[in-house]
Order: sequence, then C-alpha cells, then structure tokens
Amino acid sequence: MKWSWRIARVAGIDVYLHATFLILLAWVGLSHYLARHSLGDAADGLLFISTLFGIVVLHELGHALAARRYGIRTRDITLLPIGGVARLERMPEDPRQELVVALAGPAVNVVLAILLLALLVPAAALRNFGDVQLVGGHFLSKLVWVNVALVVFNLIPAFPMDGGRVLRALLAMRMEYVRATEIAARIGQGLALVFGAVGLFWNPFLIFIALFVWMGAAGEAGMVQMKSALGGIPIRQVMITDYQTLSPQDPVSRAVEHIMAGFQQDFPVIAGGQVIGILTRADLMAELAQRGLSAPVEEVMQREFQTADPAEMAETVFARLQQCNCHSLPVVQAGQLVGILTAENVGEFLMIQSALSKTIQPKTATAGTPPPVWPR
Repeated sequence: MKWSWRIARVAGIDVYLHATFLILLAWVGLSHYLARHSLGDAADGLLFISTLFGIVVLHELGHALAARRYGIRTRDITLLPIGGVARLERMPEDPRQELVVALAGPAVNVVLAILLLALLVPAAALRNFGDVQLVGGHFLSKLVWVNVALVVFNLIPAFPMDGGRVLRALLAMRMEYVRATEIAARIGQGLALVFGAVGLFWNPFLIFIALFVWMGAAGEAGMVQMKSALGGIPIRQVMITDYQTLSPQDPVSRAVEHIMAGFQQDFPVIAGGQVIGILTRADLMAELAQRGLSAPVEEVMQREFQTADPAEMAETVFARLQQCNCHSLPVVQAGQLVGILTAENVGEFLMIQSALSKTIQPKTATAGTPPPVWPR
C-alpha cells in the first residue's frame, strides 16, 4: 500500500506500517493522558496498543505460514488502524486447505491466550482477571481478553473475516465453490445489516464494521465469480487486438496523440519486431510534467515487464496482471506482439459474456451447455 513503511521482516515476510496507524497511536496516547492527566498512563496506553498490534502480526503470520505449507507465498503484512492485512498470492483451491489457512490465525490467538493465562496463575493475578479498564488495569489480563476478542471477532461468519472463509470452506466441501461463496457472502451481508442496525441505537462504530463486512463480502463474491467466468477461456479470446505501438525514438508527444484519439493508455514499445518496453500513462504524465513533449520514448519506458502467451488461460493471466501491479500485459507469440490484456478489457469481456448468456441461453441453451464465447 502507498504511505506505508517497512518496519520488520519476519519469516521472510515484510511487515509494513501504514501512515494512518500514527493517528491511532496519537489518539491512544492522548485519550490515556486526558483520563487522569498522567504521562505514565499515556506511556502504558502506547505500550499496550503496540503489544496488541504485535499480536495482530502473529495472527497474520499464522495465516501466512499455513499458506506457505501449501506453496502459497505471502507478499507482505500491513498494519492499519483497523487491524492487519496479509496479502496472500491466492487462497487454496482445496476447501480443506482453505479451512486450515483460515483457522491458523485464530489458532495463534488461542495459544497466546492460554500462555498468558498460564502466566497469570502463578502471579496470583486471576483475582483481577475481570478487572479490565481502558486506562489502568492488569496488563496481562487485558492481553488475554484481547486474544479472546480477536478469536471471537475473526470467527464471525462473514467476509473478509476468517469466519467467512471457514464457512465458505465448509460449504465448498458439499457444493460447488462459486455457490458456496455466494451463500457465505449473503450470510456476511445479512450480518452486516444486523451490525448496522445495532450500531444506529448502541455503538456507531458497528456501522463502520457493517460497511467493512458488506464491502468485503461483495468483493469476495465478485472475485470468485470473475475467476469462475474466466476459467477455461484462452487469452486470445479476451485480449485487445486493435492497438497502437511506439518505437524507442518516438517523442512522447506521439503517445499523447494516441491517448487523445482513442482508449489506449499503455503502449508497447517495438524495436526489430520485438517488444522491448512498455510506456505507461503514469510514466508518461510524470515525464510531461518534467520535460514536456519532446523526450524520446526510450528514456521513459519501463524495460522490465511481464508478458503473456495467447494460449494461456485468462484466469491465470488475469491473476498475474493483478499481482504485478501493472495496468497491462503484452501478449506475445513466437516473439511477436499479438495483443494486449488490460483489466478494463477483461471486465468488458465479462459484461459481454453475461449479456449474451441472458439473451441467448433461454432460447438455445440446454442443461450443461457452456456460456457463449464472444469471438475475437
């Protein structure tokens, strides 16, 4: 994420701190100080919130290490005011593996709660176990309750919490994966409505959680439906075949002309019949601000880029397009450029497929008939 700083590397995974986290630290420190006008309370509050997010990192590492067991890499972990986000390359396709990965995070909190509780027993601190306060209170007791709360909250059966993935994995053991995702997403959105209604009369923060859950459930369902719709379709049926290219010696003004004349935003750079670079709109705009229209394309283009083969499946290439954080992929066959793939044209392809299935299927399709494929 932008505005994030790497603060650690654990088990080969980079841990980032988002800038908005500093707002949380400032709020915690100020609220603890104002309670009793004590700098000691402010320091205790900052120590507690830092420890809490250390526990969140361990929770996310539980997911990451469980995913690594199945050959799935974790790109990074980012700490936000609302918690931690571990970016896995993908979720396991086997429901049993997804169940293990989803439960690994809460399992870490269960183990931590047991260990902390064991520390409280010899310290004769169990008498204060229920004395949990925002300011003051027993430090270890509060950490035990934090882990319990993380387990309960994360196991709510709603995306994007772990419980939503647990529910989807259990359903997927008995039905088709897309259907399981749809049911889990609907349950999650139903819970979001409950959170929102309760939040209106009790705690406004629940409204924020409701919005978070609703969007997460909708996003998960949409992603799985897209993945299913692209399954078994080669890139040659999805890619753009009417496109503009540039040469290394062209001025960037040529790219500006193409942008103004059409829909294309990124341009393959061709030399000797081979793709040697990509000029992106972002790089183009940065160069225009610094040097104007006369700079040659070869000084602005990206020389490191990924490509796709037209025989590859759209599902695989689209996942790669998302992972590389790039806007487009040149499609190359036998060293020659034959097309371009962008997220926008994938979306347009899916909209066309959806429209065709609704208009054609009732008249001509029979059970088991695959959806029509738009010819390219």
